[in-house]
Amino acid sequence: MKQVLKTTLLGFTAGLAGAFTLHQWQGTLRPVTEGNAPYRQADFRSPRAAALPLSGDFVAASALSAPSVVYIKTSTTTRSTDFLSLFFNGEGRDQLVVSSGSGVIFTSDGYIVTNHHVIENANKIEVVHRKRSYPAEIVGTDPSTDLAVLKVADNQLPAIRQGRSRDVQVGEWVLAVGNPFNLTSTVTAGIVSAKGRDIGILQAQFPIESFIQTDAAINPGNSGGALVNAKGELVGINTAILSRTGSYTGYGFAIPVDIVAKITNDLIQYGVVQKAFLGAEVTDLNPETARELKVDGLNGVTISYVAADGPAGRSGLRKGDVILRINGEAIEGKSAFNEQLSYYRPGDKIKVSGQRNGIAREVQLTLTNQDGTTGLLKKQAVYTVSGLGAELVTLSKVERDKLGITGGVRVAKLTPGLISRLGVEEGFVITAINRQTVQSPQEVAELLNNVSGRGLIEGVNRNGVGGYYSFYR
Repeated sequence: MKQVLKTTLLGFTAGLAGAFTLHQWQGTLRPVTEGNAPYRQADFRSPRAAALPLSGDFVAASALSAPSVVYIKTSTTTRSTDFLSLFFNGEGRDQLVVSSGSGVIFTSDGYIVTNHHVIENANKIEVVHRKRSYPAEIVGTDPSTDLAVLKVADNQLPAIRQGRSRDVQVGEWVLAVGNPFNLTSTVTAGIVSAKGRDIGILQAQFPIESFIQTDAAINPGNSGGALVNAKGELVGINTAILSRTGSYTGYGFAIPVDIVAKITNDLIQYGVVQKAFLGAEVTDLNPETARELKVDGLNGVTISYVAADGPAGRSGLRKGDVILRINGEAIEGKSAFNEQLSYYRPGDKIKVSGQRNGIAREVQLTLTNQDGTTGLLKKQAVYTVSGLGAELVTLSKVERDKLGITGGVRVAKLTPGLISRLGVEEGFVITAINRQTVQSPQEVAELLNNVSGRGLIEGVNRNGVGGYYSFYR
């Protein structure tokens, strides 16, 4: 009996001690307010203890960010090329394709950010917010970052709070807010798995890929939605998943909000992105090139090409030089280099720090636009002719230098007609038609319309590889 009482008393005492210890441990969790977003911060006394997320973080972040995420529905007309329609009318038949995605309210007066691929080729765009539907117009798009800006007629929308993607840390908790599988206002949680990811999915001219990688579940329909931090601040626009099935398998990617803000402001203010160029191309360092160039470590990029009359060439930079910093910001690799340049506009002066043959160098240069000048660009004119099968634009100086050609016309977008039927890809540069060189879209249209009999289109693809397409009319 004494032994039983002794055991009971010992267990009771241990329970009291455990409860007291738990009370003391929980007492170190205190509410903290930063701005208008309350969250809880762990202050553990043990250096080995990890700060675990509390549900209050996610509830507050969701409440702040979800009202700023919209549902986007698009209608697109495509040309069917099935056997029956081709047999009966030779042109195919139109089909209506309806799809959806997400968007983020960027300003209270109706500007909404989404992905370029969400609204690409859409004939009609509808934005749904809190069960209210708005027709939307396209303000501008930027395929090189997969971003687009829409405008709806409302000046009292709940704009999202913006954070800084440069402050985001690997391991930090984030939420993905969007409309996967047509399920509006869906929130998933995860952490930032990596930053500065280049996954090679953007096929536009001069793509900028420096994605935030997250394991927050992102599925079809999440594209264009918000990636927010634990304070409910926008840190990225969800844009892609790495998947063999088409659904989430553990890897999602978001465009950093610092890039989003620059691109969006440009599109709103100018209708076109004011992209700045250095007049050089760079590649990542590897152990072999680092040893050859006498570089300690693998951070930085090496210059692989310099345009003689560009900013880099005029400042004295040359092939083989290593760039380590831009305006004091460390450059870890090519994606970081492209991200840093994306923050600037033509005419901005930057300081480039690096080394040549192990000797430190620093130069100052003025960035230019794609035509090689320092002025701000106007929206590029697009030339369209019914039945031509493409929207055409004049080739910029930067594009000509990159491809090593003196002239040409780029296929910006395919439409029903001759060029699309030949299988020409978007981005293909037409340099000659029936051996006659072309410098303008008007010349392309005139020469194609005058072809009688056999025709030949010559040019190069976006990688500079030559090719041709023959036809008969």
